[in-house]
Amino acid sequence: MTDDQSSIDPRPKSWIDKIAQVFSDEPTDTNSLLELLRNAEQDQLLDADALSIIEGALQVSNMQVKDIMIPRSKVVSVPSKLPPKEIIRLVSKSSHSRLPVIGENVDDILGILLAKDLLAITLNGNNENLNIADIARPVTFVSENKRLNVLLKEFRETRQHMAIVMDEYGSICGIVTIEDVLEQIVGDIEDETDIDDKNNIKRFDTENFIVKALTPLDEFNAYFNTDFSDEEFSTIGGLIIQEFGKIPERGESVTLGPFLITVLNADNRQIKLVKVTSIPVDMPK
Repeated sequence: MTDDQSSIDPRPKSWIDKIAQVFSDEPTDTNSLLELLRNAEQDQLLDADALSIIEGALQVSNMQVKDIMIPRSKVVSVPSKLPPKEIIRLVSKSSHSRLPVIGENVDDILGILLAKDLLAITLNGNNENLNIADIARPVTFVSENKRLNVLLKEFRETRQHMAIVMDEYGSICGIVTIEDVLEQIVGDIEDETDIDDKNNIKRFDTENFIVKALTPLDEFNAYFNTDFSDEEFSTIGGLIIQEFGKIPERGESVTLGPFLITVLNADNRQIKLVKVTSIPVDMPK
C-alpha cells in the first residue's frame, strides 16, 4: 500500500467525528454546528429536548434584553412611602419574590425588595415603623441593548436575580430576571404559584405586541383588524411558518401583511412566541 493510499480512511465519519472536526478547525459559523446537531437528532443520536436546550443556549447570544424584558407598564413596584400594611398586602397579592422599590416616581428606583426580607420583619412584629427603603437590596441597571449571554454571565457573577432595564435616554423601560433569560434556553419555567395566562396577545407599546404562536387566527384578526385566511392554518404560528417556508429560529424576522414578525421563542419543532411590530404605512404622495 502506498503512502497516499494509507492516508485515506474509507470509513464514513460519524456525527461525533464531524463535530470534532468542526471544533478542531475553530468554527465561527454557528449554523454549521447547529446543522450537525440537528442531523444527530434526526438519527436519534441526540435527544430532542437536549437539542432544544443547546439551540437556546447558542441563540441567546443573538438576543437582547429588550427582546424578553417585562415592560415598564407591566412591572409591579412598591412605593417607598406606602404604609407597612399596604406594602405587605401589595407584595402578597403580587406573588412575586422580588419587586422594585420606587421613590418619587417610577424612574426613581431605590432598590429591590425581597419578599423573604419583608416576611422576616413581619414575623418579628417590627413592621410598625418600617422604612421599606432601609431593607431594599442594591439595584442593578442594565441597557436594553445588552446581549442575553452577557447578562446571564453577570447575573451568575454578581448572584443577582433581577435587573432594572434602561433605554438609550436613561429612562426606566422595564425589568429582566434570570428566570426570563433561562426560559429562552430551557423553555417556560412554571411553579405552583404561576397562574395560567389566558391572554394570547399582550400589548408591549403602541407599535409592538407579544403574541403566542398558538393564538387562533380568528382571535388575531379580531384583535388587529386583519383578514388573514384560516382555511389552511388555524393559528398565527402556522401562517408564520408558511411565510418563512421552514421552522424559523429565534431572532429571525419576516414581513406578514402590515406587520414585522420576530420570533422570540422557538425550538426545532415549533414556534412558541413572537413579537408583532406594526409597520408604518407610507402616506400617499
